[in-house]
Formats: sequence, structure tokens, C-alpha cells
Amino acid sequence: MNAEGPKAATLKQKATHELREFAVISLYLALFFCAVATYSLLLLNQFHVSYFIYCTALINALVIAKVILIGEYAHLGKKHESKPLFQSALHKAFLFSLLVFAFHIVEEAIKRRWHGENFATAYHGIRVNELLARSVVIFCTFLPLFAFRELRRVLGEDNFRSLFFRTGATTKTDAD
Repeated sequence: MNAEGPKAATLKQKATHELREFAVISLYLALFFCAVATYSLLLLNQFHVSYFIYCTALINALVIAKVILIGEYAHLGKKHESKPLFQSALHKAFLFSLLVFAFHIVEEAIKRRWHGENFATAYHGIRVNELLARSVVIFCTFLPLFAFRELRRVLGEDNFRSLFFRTGATTKTDAD
């Protein structure tokens, strides 16, 4: 009984941490994707509120957040963490954008297959230029996300939180 207590607490802590990470990433992506959806509606002069577009943006945010967590669990981009933060964030944003691009290709092929097309026709019918444009937007979204995540990794979670969310916060330096 005593041996399972700390293990269960560790599992509970991991699950809580994973859920918190998922919520933060999802919220960031949802805000960004909803802003892009609003911008697209305005560009197309569609002034009626389209809930479908916003629901799609929210679902994409949830799915891409989970793809990010799976990529981090697979240690994607870990070998570049010794480089300067900017390079590490840039590299991770690029790698995770490629991961999301691959996910979108598989998603499109499955959707087309679901609608009765065979795999050859499904892959041939994918609009790669649209997926590439989407990936550029995703990359630009990922740059600040991974910059802050890398900064948090270097500072430590407690210092990062206190620096961003506490009034008058400073971090301890090596000279202190």
C-alpha cells in the first residue's frame, strides 16, 4: 500500500501537469486561430457570424495542441536545446510545423478516403499549396510559443511563472 501511494501521486502530478500544458497550448492556439478566422471572414466580406469556422478553429487548436504534446513526448527537437534560445525555438517551431503539416496530409487523405475515394486519388486530390500556406501560418504561430517554452525551460517553471505573473518579479542570477 505504501509503495503505491507515491507512485499514484507521481502519476496524478504527471496527469495534472500534462492537462495544464494541454490547456495552455490549446488556449494560445485557439486565440490565434480564432483571430485568423475573424481576419479571413473580414477579408472575404462575410459579416455574418459563422460558428462553423470558429468551431473548426477551436477543434484545430485542440488537435494541434495534442500533436505538440506528442512531439514533445517523442523528444522532437531536444538535441538543439544546447544552442542559443532563438535557434532552439526556431528549430522546434520548424520541426513541429513539419509534424503538423504531415498530420494535415494524413488527415486530408483519411477524410477523402472516408468519402469513398481510393488512396491514390485521395493523395492526388490534396491541395498541397493550401497546406503549405497553412503551415506557414502555423510556423509563425509556433515561433512565440516555442520561444516562451524554451525560456521557461531555461529559467525553470517557478522563475518563469514568477517573472511573468508576479508584480515586481525578478529572477535570481548567478551573481546573487
